Amino acid sequence: MEKHLHIVCLDVPYPVDYGGVFDLFYKLRYLKEQGVKIILHCFEYGRGRQPELEKYCEQVFYYKRKRGVRSLSLTVPYMVQSRTDKQLIKNLSGDSHPVLLEGTHCTLPLWKNRLANRTVILRLHNIEADYYRQLVQNENSFFRKLYYRFESTLLDRYEPEIIKKAGLVIPVSEKDAMRLKEKVPGDKIKSLPVFTGWNEVQSPEGSGAYCLYHGNLSVAENGAMALWLVQSIFNDLKIPLKIAGRRPSTRILTAVSAYPHIEIIADPDEIEMEKLIRNAQINLLPSFSSTGIKLKLLHAVFCGRHCITNRAMAAGTHLENVCTLAEDPPAFKAAVRVRMQQPVTKEMIIQRQQILEQYYNNSPNIRLLIQWIWNREF
Repeated sequence: MEKHLHIVCLDVPYPVDYGGVFDLFYKLRYLKEQGVKIILHCFEYGRGRQPELEKYCEQVFYYKRKRGVRSLSLTVPYMVQSRTDKQLIKNLSGDSHPVLLEGTHCTLPLWKNRLANRTVILRLHNIEADYYRQLVQNENSFFRKLYYRFESTLLDRYEPEIIKKAGLVIPVSEKDAMRLKEKVPGDKIKSLPVFTGWNEVQSPEGSGAYCLYHGNLSVAENGAMALWLVQSIFNDLKIPLKIAGRRPSTRILTAVSAYPHIEIIADPDEIEMEKLIRNAQINLLPSFSSTGIKLKLLHAVFCGRHCITNRAMAAGTHLENVCTLAEDPPAFKAAVRVRMQQPVTKEMIIQRQQILEQYYNNSPNIRLLIQWIWNREF
């Protein structure tokens, strides 16, 4: 019997040019390979319509995200209220196929009880209430801080209620699954790692000549972390550092200009970013946030040499044994000095492959997802 599945995405999941769309896009590819007929619904607010998605989906529907004050609410988080569309409800109501909601962002139809008597799966990429609280700590703008704090308050009430309404909830990390079970007891919460385009380790042996930090630098947390590396680690550590990412702020550019051994690479394309990750001796991946899983960590472990990170980034990923953990500036500086002198060996790469095959193997993971959705052995 054919399997049909509605997937509602918070954004257009192509091109795969930032961490948040990896799981969205590659899930489509692997479901298609397993014969699932996908009806894709996505909210578009700047990425445009993407014909590439038609290769993996039977139908693709686009909806405009309603941004601005008209989407402000005292009860529903802005991230949810701004993704409301009557046509989406109508399109979902035309059959009884299961519905996969990608993120808390897409749950308004569930909240309004418009998916009654349907199999509804909620894929959680973060515990959003925790994530927004952490954003407050790294934001300089008073008004953005106010918005993040208000959004996290709404999410504290909203997320547990929406989890109760879903038939199955699938966070991307075991750590997040444990947190959710504290809020909503029961057996409906099952963790499943993110889907990626990597199926084997591509890390080069030998040595590189620089350290790399990469990420979307317009995101407050990433910008704050880049500044921390510049001002607290490489201020007196005379080892080349490259900082690569989208839309670096004037503050970052000004900070970097004081250090000749630090370089900003603004808005690299996919090919350039891949080269930067592969050619670096060390990928630096600290994080202030401990929710979800950061795709840049997986990217570096699959494709780069040494990785230095902290517990907030590595917790719940099963990657602690293939990364160097450091928590404060002295520890980071010491780790950088040591790893700059150590070539990556074949044995290190084999160890990575074993761990990644165990936890981040796309083939068994997609079969497990299909089994959960249709409640049958695969």
